[in-house]
Amino acid sequence: MSRGGGKGQSLKDKLDGNELDLSLCDLNEVPVRELAALPKATVLDLSCNNLISLPSDFCSLMHLVKLDLSKNRLQQLPLDFGRLVNLQHLDLLNNRLVTLPVSFAQLKNLKWLDLKDNPLDPVLAKVAGDCLDEKQCKQAAVKVLQHMKAIQSEQDRQRQRKLQAEREMEKKREAEQRAKEAQERELRKREKAEEKERRRREYDAQKAAKQEVEKKTKKETVQTRKPASSSRPPQPPRHKHSWSRSVLRILLFLLLCVLCVLATCKLTELQRQPLCVSVNTLYEDVVAALQNHKTLQNMLQQNSQH
Repeated sequence: MSRGGGKGQSLKDKLDGNELDLSLCDLNEVPVRELAALPKATVLDLSCNNLISLPSDFCSLMHLVKLDLSKNRLQQLPLDFGRLVNLQHLDLLNNRLVTLPVSFAQLKNLKWLDLKDNPLDPVLAKVAGDCLDEKQCKQAAVKVLQHMKAIQSEQDRQRQRKLQAEREMEKKREAEQRAKEAQERELRKREKAEEKERRRREYDAQKAAKQEVEKKTKKETVQTRKPASSSRPPQPPRHKHSWSRSVLRILLFLLLCVLCVLATCKLTELQRQPLCVSVNTLYEDVVAALQNHKTLQNMLQQNSQH
């Protein structure tokens, strides 16, 4: 069948009330767009064609109530086949189906189902049973729906368990990450404290070394100043020096007077006077004494040097 308006017109020509018969048309694909333009066609017969698969947009034909796909080569149905919620009668006789999509459980209005002559999964085949009469086909629809609902529930539970496991895993990873971050913070804090303590010890050591150097330097300075001060001769007090000079002057004056008297008594005519005789005698005694007392002579020499 060709595409375009002509094809649309031919489909409309095949419409008989609400029934559209496209069987035995040698179709390789379903004309979904043209079918969507015929919402009155609630009964669709696509049997005895060469259909291998149905396009995903086939599930948009939600107006379908009765669908015959028997005697094709369908290997699978679209994953969202359950969107055909108004479907009541479904004939899938003699195809190549092994399983049904989980969304099949959403066909809540399905009342009749034929799955004979398909290489069905053994469990699904046992559930579907035979469809040799109206009663068996109706039972097949009910049982298959229940089976698919159970599968859907189990998948939902598995999905929930998986989601819960992922959430728990995520929480575990977050907890591990928080623990790791806390451990890293604690490690940085400990390293920082150790570094601070190390700097404090270095500071104390430097301070102690500096104090030791200052103490040693101070001690050496004191020891250096001590000998210098002791090597200097003691300075006599000023008043002592002045007093000794005064005494020396008095002695010199007295010596001068004595010399004058002695010279007068020795060189003048007064030497025969009793006073001069006494003076001369005393002078001779003194000279004799002086000769015997070198110490006094030394003192006189030192005084004469001054």
